[in-house]
Amino acid sequence: MSTDVDFQPGKLDRDATFYVAGHRGLVGSAIWRNLEAAGFSNLVGRSSSDLDLKNREDVFAFFAATRPRYVVLAAAKVGGILANSTYPVDFLSDNLRIQVNVLDAAREYGVERLLFLGSSCIYPKFAEQPIREDSLLTGHLEPTNDAYAIAKIAGIMQVQAVRRQYGLPWISAMPTNLYGPGDNFSPEGSHVLPALIRRYDEAARTDAPSVTNWGSGSPMREFLHVDDMAAACLHLMEHYDGPSQVNVGTGSDVTIKELASLVASAVGYAGKIEWDASKPDGTPRKLLDVSKLTESGWTAAISLEEGIHGTVDWYRSNLAQIRS
Repeated sequence: MSTDVDFQPGKLDRDATFYVAGHRGLVGSAIWRNLEAAGFSNLVGRSSSDLDLKNREDVFAFFAATRPRYVVLAAAKVGGILANSTYPVDFLSDNLRIQVNVLDAAREYGVERLLFLGSSCIYPKFAEQPIREDSLLTGHLEPTNDAYAIAKIAGIMQVQAVRRQYGLPWISAMPTNLYGPGDNFSPEGSHVLPALIRRYDEAARTDAPSVTNWGSGSPMREFLHVDDMAAACLHLMEHYDGPSQVNVGTGSDVTIKELASLVASAVGYAGKIEWDASKPDGTPRKLLDVSKLTESGWTAAISLEEGIHGTVDWYRSNLAQIRS
């Protein structure tokens, strides 16, 4: 059986079969790139059209055929405030099925090391800032994304249960708001940063006199480049083994107004920035305490300004192919 004592599990075998669930998404594709760069030679991925992770029978057949030694579960149905508020059933049902199927199959077929990716929205809406890992389940969730949060909490609980019942060194990581190449820039499904990039880029190209953003602009958010997140995932798999989920972030945040100004500068938009306070703000502040991660020997390397500029460049270079 596993214990509550953390220890270093050691370097992963670069030749072992490594399954990245959700390898074409924002996080999964970054993890894939990072693992390739780190020398992993037997990466396995399946698109949603090739393997529906909501189909339990197909998931078990896939694990039986591929027998991965390592797994990162980055597959999920994700979206911003609008999508989460409009389709709570989808966010709850789809994510629960994906998680249960993959985690059960991984246990059945002897996956040695697994990392489950959650989200900082698992924490209470009014959790003490910065949010520590032990804030989980201590208060009410943000209602605009509570269905998604409950699904992710269930994933954390299942990983912890596997540790207790089967003694497997599986872990969970909770990233802050992520962004970067491969993000979802659609008006209906995007998170705040890619939504701002799309909005301000279109305004710059059409010489719009003003841009109106949702909410008051006062909420504070922490942003982590997805390539940093990918590096943190491999670091945790090789340096951390404990029952608690680990927060992954930068340890600093900005207001949405400040974020909008950074985006406007990156795309070259000089018009007026306005705010529609009738639209919801969401959680007032969400900054993660990353001391557990820092103590393990990892810190983020990509600054927000640098990351936004790079993401804007990627967006403009891939405008014809990105999700619309």
